[in-house]
Amino acid sequence: MTRTLDDWTTMFHLCLVVLPARPEGAAWVPVAERIFKTFGDADCHCAFVVPASDAVARRLLGDAERRVMTFVDPDLALVSGLGLERLPGFVHLRQDATVVAASEGWDPRDWQRVARDVGAAMKWTVPEVAAQGDPRPTTGWDVSAA
Repeated sequence: MTRTLDDWTTMFHLCLVVLPARPEGAAWVPVAERIFKTFGDADCHCAFVVPASDAVARRLLGDAERRVMTFVDPDLALVSGLGLERLPGFVHLRQDATVVAASEGWDPRDWQRVARDVGAAMKWTVPEVAAQGDPRPTTGWDVSAA
């Protein structure tokens, strides 16, 4: 069944990892899965956002696409609405669709800040975002080029 972002945010906070729709975006799938593993039983929903078609999202996410809720955003309406200019991104969205915290690009310390924010809001354990073997910090890609 297809549901919109509005359907999900009226019920739960969302923990979103927004990936660039390019092959390099797959490098952040393991990072997101670490985050989602910790928050999976919290009172929020975790999801990928891919600013592309269903087919591109499936190729980018591989097996993770079947395990994790995924929003596709081919016209960039969601990504623009979140105020993101660089990807990858990590966003905590409240039930009223307000962005509580966000990080653009890949700065493990800044993603950790967003994870702490989600953990505090959910009164939940906070995942360790960074791990050995993760991509090097980067400002990422412009949304329009992602």
